[in-house]
Amino acid sequence: MTTAVKKKAPAVALKASPAKVAPSKSVPVKAGAAKAAPTKAPILAKAPMAAKAPVTVKAPVVAKAPMVAVKAPVVAPKAPVVAKAPVIVKAPVPARKHEFKGGDFVVYPTHGVGRIQKVDEQEVAGLRLELFVIAFEKDKMILRVPTAKAKAVGMRKLSSPDVVTTALNTLKGRARIKRTMWSRRAQEYEAKINSGDLVSIAEVVRDLHRAGGQPEQSYSERQLYEAALARMAREVAAIERIDEPTAVKRVESALVKKAA
Repeated sequence: MTTAVKKKAPAVALKASPAKVAPSKSVPVKAGAAKAAPTKAPILAKAPMAAKAPVTVKAPVVAKAPMVAVKAPVVAPKAPVVAKAPVIVKAPVPARKHEFKGGDFVVYPTHGVGRIQKVDEQEVAGLRLELFVIAFEKDKMILRVPTAKAKAVGMRKLSSPDVVTTALNTLKGRARIKRTMWSRRAQEYEAKINSGDLVSIAEVVRDLHRAGGQPEQSYSERQLYEAALARMAREVAAIERIDEPTAVKRVESALVKKAA
């Protein structure tokens, strides 16, 4: 009897062990949970939605800036157009024809008869000017007159022989003295002398000349008379190609005939 009891005990032990092991290995709840977990993971797949970021590909729109830069080089070719400046090579206009030339006698209103030495070019205030260089031997003076302004200042050629005849005949006329203050008459005489007109100068010589039986001239009258006489004599000398003392005698002889 004792032998049979010992054999049954192990049989019970064998049945108990499989029953405990089965529930521990096959936990259906955990297995189901493992399968259910993957179903939630796809929800995280929404992260790829961030792929919308590439929409910022609008940045390349800034590529318009290079289009503006391309226009800048277009301005550069215009700069060489300034090369037209050399067209100002008009400056060297060759040999202009002037009314006066070197060696001519001319009358400058405020200085009388002078002789053109040459036509010169000088730079004045950055400008090239063509000038008449006039020498006045009597006054030992050199005058430079722009060729473009020679006529405007009253510079002229010597009077014609007909004008000389008219001036000499004027000396034979009767003096015309206005009844005004000497200061005013002196201004008028000086204006006639500086006019450069030979006949007007002859009028001053005629009006201020004093014959033997007439009262003497005042100092200022004498100065104006001598200035007018010298101006007239110089032009007569240049026209008739005689020296100045001879021309003075010719003028004074006309005045003597008037007095006679």
